[in-house]
Amino acid sequence: MRVATTDGSRTAPRLLPFLNLGNLVDLPSWSQAPAQQDPDALHRALRTAGFVGINGDATPASRAAGMLHAAGGRVNRPGEVAALAARWRADGYACAILHVGWGHEDDAAVDAIVRDILAVSAGEGFPLFIETHRATITQDTWRTVRLVERHPDVRFNADFSHWYTGLEMVYGDWQDKLAFLAPVFERVRFFHGRIGNSGCIQMPLSHPSMPKAIGHFRELWTRSCAGFLRSAQPGEWIGFAPELLFPSINYAPTWRDAQGGYDEASDRWIEALELVRIAGECFAAAGSQARA
Repeated sequence: MRVATTDGSRTAPRLLPFLNLGNLVDLPSWSQAPAQQDPDALHRALRTAGFVGINGDATPASRAAGMLHAAGGRVNRPGEVAALAARWRADGYACAILHVGWGHEDDAAVDAIVRDILAVSAGEGFPLFIETHRATITQDTWRTVRLVERHPDVRFNADFSHWYTGLEMVYGDWQDKLAFLAPVFERVRFFHGRIGNSGCIQMPLSHPSMPKAIGHFRELWTRSCAGFLRSAQPGEWIGFAPELLFPSINYAPTWRDAQGGYDEASDRWIEALELVRIAGECFAAAGSQARA
């Protein structure tokens, strides 16, 4: 059964900008992000900035602003996802992103969980996307590709930073790795937008190490958008949600400031807007390739 994110229209397949709400947590006082004291004003500002959805909990303010909603959750064993999916679907979410397992499961345990996710997704008619993430069943590329071979209907939320940094993808033959990951690219239906370098999972885009990394992520995102477009039907969309997380969970790097304290090295709000721009260029490039 085909389960896809769609508005049911005849609109051409497209990329929709979401924002992971973690991107707004603990921003520095000097951030240019919209003020968060008034939820209604915040969500209007997000719409003005171009975001049509949020990856996080739906609220009266987000619903009043007409936002789409992508849920998020964790599933560790068969039987856990059914109640979650039923609730998310009833609450009007467009899709959900899942952290699945802890990464130490054998193939039989992985298969049991994934079969359950696919069955529930089909039964509810609700898209469930397994995230590529550390400390989950998709924590390494080899097992993820093997997973696709056994379960070709699986669909992913691609957070490639976990592989790019965690597996040091630049160490070795980059093109060979892209070719190996082709089955994953064909199945990406949502993105978490974050770019790191080979040693740090989240870095300011202006850092001297980042031009190479940004080029690599453009390749990863463009190939994934092309995979979506190869089978996308009118009305279907692929989501892109910047997820630049905060220092207290060791994502955003901090640097000693002139007062001897520590401060973030960049404005995660401004960088989120830049990631959306880059993703839009990747989607356009994928479309051009498809028409060539």
